[in-house]
Amino acid sequence: MTLPVSWRGAGGAGPEGTVLRSTGPESTVPPAPRGGGGAGLGPAGAAAGQESGDVWSERAEAYRESDAHRQGRDLDLFAELAEGETALDVATGGGHVANRLREAGLQVVTTDPAPGMKPDVISRAEEIPFADSSFDVVACRVAVHHFQDPAGALKEMARVSRSLVLVADNLYLGEPGEEADRLHDPTHVRNYSEEEWRRMFDAAGLDVEAFEREDKRIDFEAWLERSGTPPDDAVRARELLADRVEDGKLRLDRGIFRGRKR
Repeated sequence: MTLPVSWRGAGGAGPEGTVLRSTGPESTVPPAPRGGGGAGLGPAGAAAGQESGDVWSERAEAYRESDAHRQGRDLDLFAELAEGETALDVATGGGHVANRLREAGLQVVTTDPAPGMKPDVISRAEEIPFADSSFDVVACRVAVHHFQDPAGALKEMARVSRSLVLVADNLYLGEPGEEADRLHDPTHVRNYSEEEWRRMFDAAGLDVEAFEREDKRIDFEAWLERSGTPPDDAVRARELLADRVEDGKLRLDRGIFRGRKR
């Protein structure tokens, strides 16, 4: 899939470029209009604010091979809830959502700020470089807790979607859980409660028409190792999450939302 993209940096509209790699048949998804719509990231813009992107590039293979990321109720539900022919996978990471949606018959474009994740387009979720209503469905799985502006990112997802926005992420478990997440991975910003998510969906012009809470169990030690948690921080994280670890599995609450544009 070859898609034209209009990159725009701090100096205004830049020259038109193309996605980083071709993934299938030609597509007619339009570029972001110059001077309007969503902001894209050109060579300079993509480099700016990419401190965490470089970290994630180093982790890319671990996340591609992670059992916790390759499977889950949220992946299955995304495939069931998606509709239409085209999809955008925002913050694709290991590409698991894209793979599942392609298996379901959709043409999928991927974005991620980390080059090592090998997205079709290098882009922050807060600045998606596509025109309004470019995709039938926009999906984002277990990534928003890393975003500096989650409400802004959700508005961008709604903007480039013609109809649906699918989001799955771990839910807020209290301040001990937040501290453990930051120790485990300094790129963590915050988890959000179901109520906070519903407010963000509403502010983005999306009606939540389906919600499911997944009881997610993941290998606790593998969770620490994947992000390279320092030994002392790992000890403290174990203390903070002791009541949520059973037989070596960390128990997480994951919210899965399907929002439709009003």
